[in-house]
Amino acid sequence: MKYGIVAFPSKKVQDFANSYRKRYDPHYALITPHMTVKGVFEADENEIKTIAEKVNEVVKNHKPFTLKTAKVSSFAPVTNAIYFNVQPTAELVKLHEDLNAIQYNDEESYSFVPHITIAQKMSASEHDDVLPQLKMIGAEFEEEIDRLHLLYQLEDGSWTVYETFRLSGAE
Repeated sequence: MKYGIVAFPSKKVQDFANSYRKRYDPHYALITPHMTVKGVFEADENEIKTIAEKVNEVVKNHKPFTLKTAKVSSFAPVTNAIYFNVQPTAELVKLHEDLNAIQYNDEESYSFVPHITIAQKMSASEHDDVLPQLKMIGAEFEEEIDRLHLLYQLEDGSWTVYETFRLSGAE
């Protein structure tokens, strides 16, 4: 089964992201707007219990962090995804590193660029048309994130919460 670890922003940020996602993101109905902290990995029932225990140990050592978005950016030319850029604070980067230190059945294939996707799987021409418009919207949000969510993917492709972890540590 596929799993991932995310932070969900507030309803205000989710609603703003969804106002674009419903038009430009084919995954709109499959997952709530989120910031991935640990990308997709595979695990069976026994492995995920052990991984969840290790994730819980990691988050115990981390305080809530500030999620601050500043602008709209794109991963082009690698992929035609457009996103709200999340400022990579020292706390967030350390949390990502500590979560990645856990043994998973995966290979980290991308460098960590914290973001909230608002558009993806677009043609090059659609991407080039939409990006300048979205860059003008301004996506400035700042809020505290005090929990992470271990998600799993259902057979229909949608994602749901397996377990929620509160960031409570002394760091």
